[in-house]
Amino acid sequence: MVDDLPRLEVEVRGPGLQAWVVADTTVDGAAMGGTRMTPTVSLDEVRALARGMTHKLHLVGLPLGGAKAGIVDGPVPRDATLRRFGTAVAPLLKGGIHLGCDMGVSPRDRCLFSTAAGYHVPRDVPRYPYDVDWEEYWAPLLDITGFGVATATTIAMDALRLPHPSRVVVQGFGMVGRALAAHLCDRGHLVVGVADRDGLVSSPGGLPVGALSAAADAHGSIDRRLIPDGLTVTGPGDQWIDLPADVLVLAANAHAVHDGNVARTQARLVVEGGNLCCTPAAKDALRARGVLVVPDVVANVGAASVGGCALTGTVPGDLGPAARRSWLFDWVATRIACNTRDLIDLAATDGDPLPRLLRDRESALAGSVAW
Repeated sequence: MVDDLPRLEVEVRGPGLQAWVVADTTVDGAAMGGTRMTPTVSLDEVRALARGMTHKLHLVGLPLGGAKAGIVDGPVPRDATLRRFGTAVAPLLKGGIHLGCDMGVSPRDRCLFSTAAGYHVPRDVPRYPYDVDWEEYWAPLLDITGFGVATATTIAMDALRLPHPSRVVVQGFGMVGRALAAHLCDRGHLVVGVADRDGLVSSPGGLPVGALSAAADAHGSIDRRLIPDGLTVTGPGDQWIDLPADVLVLAANAHAVHDGNVARTQARLVVEGGNLCCTPAAKDALRARGVLVVPDVVANVGAASVGGCALTGTVPGDLGPAARRSWLFDWVATRIACNTRDLIDLAATDGDPLPRLLRDRESALAGSVAW
C-alpha cells in the first residue's frame, strides 16, 4: 500500500559534502529513484525529482514509492565525495530506499557509494529475483531510457500526423540523447540538430548521428575536432530552440524551455526526454499555441521501469540476459505507448491532461498493479 505519511527528507552535511535524499512516497516501506550530482543541485530540485519518480512508477503500474538524491559537486574529488555520501546514507539504503543513477552519476559512481554503504543487490533486496548482481542486470539496458523516449516520440508523431521523415532537434547528447537519436534515425527520421554543453551541431539534411556519438564522451560533450566536415557548429547558448523542426526532444538540463525562450520554439511536438525540462509556465504557453508536450513522467521512464521491475520481482526470474532484455524492452514499450496515447486523447480537451492521466493510473494501482 502507498503509505500516507509526510515525505522523508534527509540533509547530509560533512567536510566537503552537501547532499539530500528525499522519499516522496513509499509503498510497503520501499522507494526508488536516481542520484543527481551537479554543482547547482538543490533541495527544491530533489523534491521535484522525487515527486516525478512517484508519478513515473505509478503511471507504469509498479508498486514502489518515488525517491531521489542530490549531491553537490564541489571542490572535493568526486570519488571521495561519493564514498562519504554512501557511508552517510547507508541506513536509508538498507531501510528500503534504493538509489540509482541520474545526471552526473554513472553506474561506476553508483557502485562506489553503494559499496561504501555496504549495500548490495540482491542481498539487501529480498524480492530481487536473480543471482546476478545489479551491474550485470543493468549492463544490456543502458539505452532503455532513450528507447522509451523514442517510443513516446514516434507515437506522438503518428498521432499528430507529422511528416515522415520528421525533422528532430535533440537538446542534450548524453546517454539518453544519443540513444534516442539513434533509435529515431533507425526509424527513418532526420536529426537536424544536436546540442551539447558546448553549443549546437546542425544540418538541415540530417546529421550523422553515429559519427557524433562516436565523438562524444560519457557526459555527452562532442569533441569538435572529430566532427565531420559540412556541418554547422555554433557556440554555447540556446540556439537549438530556433532551428526549424517538427519535433524538439529535451534530454538535458532542467527548465531548458522557460518564459524567456518558449515563444521561439519551432516544433509542433515537444518531448521531455530528461527531467523537469520545461517550466510549468512554458508548458502552459506551448499548449496554448497547440503544441503537444509529452512530459518526462510519460516519456522518461525506461530506467525507472526496469529498475522497479527488478526490485519488485516483476520481471520473470528464469530468463537469460538476452531474453530478459527483450522482455523488459517490450514491457517498457507497451506501457509508454499506452500512457502516451491516453495522454494525447486527454489533451483533446481543455487543460493539462497529466493530472487526469495520473488519477486514472493511481486508481488502477490502488486496486491492482496488473496490466
